[in-house]
Amino acid sequence: MASSYDVVVIGAGTGGYVAAIRAAQLGKTVAVVEKQKSLGGTCLIWGCIPTKALLEHAHALKVIQNAAEWGVTLPAGTPAIDMAKVQTRKDKIVTGLTKGIEFLFKKNKIDWIKGTARLAGGGKVEIVDGEKQTLQAKEIIIATGSSPRSVPGITTDGKRIITSDEAIHLQAVPKSMVILGSGAVGVEFASIYRRFGSDVTIIELLPRLVPVEDEAVSAELEKSFKKQGIKALTGTRVTNATATAKGVDIEAQTPDGKTLSLTADVLLVATGRGPVTSGLGLEALGLRTEKGYITVDSLYRTSVPGISAIGDVIALDGIAHPQLAHVSSAEGIVVAERLAGREVRPLNYEHVPSCTYSDPEIGSVGLTEAEAKARGYSVKIGSFPFGVLGRAKMAGESEGFVKIVADTRYDEVLGVHMIGPRSTELIAEAVLALRLECTVEELVKTIHAHPTFSEAVGEASHAAHGAAIHL
Repeated sequence: MASSYDVVVIGAGTGGYVAAIRAAQLGKTVAVVEKQKSLGGTCLIWGCIPTKALLEHAHALKVIQNAAEWGVTLPAGTPAIDMAKVQTRKDKIVTGLTKGIEFLFKKNKIDWIKGTARLAGGGKVEIVDGEKQTLQAKEIIIATGSSPRSVPGITTDGKRIITSDEAIHLQAVPKSMVILGSGAVGVEFASIYRRFGSDVTIIELLPRLVPVEDEAVSAELEKSFKKQGIKALTGTRVTNATATAKGVDIEAQTPDGKTLSLTADVLLVATGRGPVTSGLGLEALGLRTEKGYITVDSLYRTSVPGISAIGDVIALDGIAHPQLAHVSSAEGIVVAERLAGREVRPLNYEHVPSCTYSDPEIGSVGLTEAEAKARGYSVKIGSFPFGVLGRAKMAGESEGFVKIVADTRYDEVLGVHMIGPRSTELIAEAVLALRLECTVEELVKTIHAHPTFSEAVGEASHAAHGAAIHL
């Protein structure tokens, strides 16, 4: 006899577990099917959390390496990273957070079904490994997420040619690392391993680093990376990579068509992620997909009644869907509330913050300057450098700027883009500004505490009106 639930969620990542908790809070009986040994999915086990833990270690090392500037005397010897201890601390952080989700499941009476799920039609979910059983659900939410993908001609081996899954577990700092791709994953690992002591080279097919960001942000990051000793080869295509006993031999084609040969201890492939749908049984149910992604409407309903999908595994009609943990969570809440009969509205994906935790950090939301102009807006810009701020000088973090993109006709804030200290935190103010259709004038009149990093947002708004106080 099948166990029956109001909602069965497949996948316990940031989309799945949040959807499950919210559905349970609204009175639904809920089960979550997860094959991994821990809850939390990619973000918690392989992505956001362990990567940012490593970045915090890199930041700590940076401060220690500059101890003399802070008047701190260290014992003789060069500060160095102990990867075994770094990995132990990182794993402790991850374990603590996964245990926290287990506690929330128990608190909300959510059943964790350990195994791999397959859709069997009629609201049935079969567990095909572990303890084999069948679950009966009134509603099913697919939240199986994504996994790293490579590029044609390059085969990862998990040792020399690796993905982010292996990069977070390296037990020794490689002497040299080539990173293929300069999105968030690529530049974050570049920041980590360069600070740890690796000779790092980034290869990017497009003409600039972090190509989805505002062009001014890309230029600032490239300038900073050059100062740090991170080499960037933009407009360059990797044509072959071969693992050897000593490392990886890499061939690439430069923008002028010449062949470039490189060698490295490790090649990190950071060229994006693909949906995890294999074995789910989508085809048998006639569930529509697009290039492997599950197609959904604006409220995450699939083509099959009673089945919804959220997170990295979905494709939205005509909308670029960001593969971000906080997006998955927001979608999970929308679905849970819809299933509970509450009135819900589609998310506005132009109000989603994008955060890159490189050194320096990047935070952005809304339209870039180029995007705003392409849409026909008459654009005005306000920009303010962190280096002018007293707080930035105190912290020894003076790189970067805040840039506001606004419409001249109505003074509406269209986008905010920042690179520099605490940018991943400061962007929250900008997200709220866009959500409330804020004008630059309203930001100008918002009092920002002194001395803080957030003053850069206020000063950038003054600059957009041609009245920056401290420039």
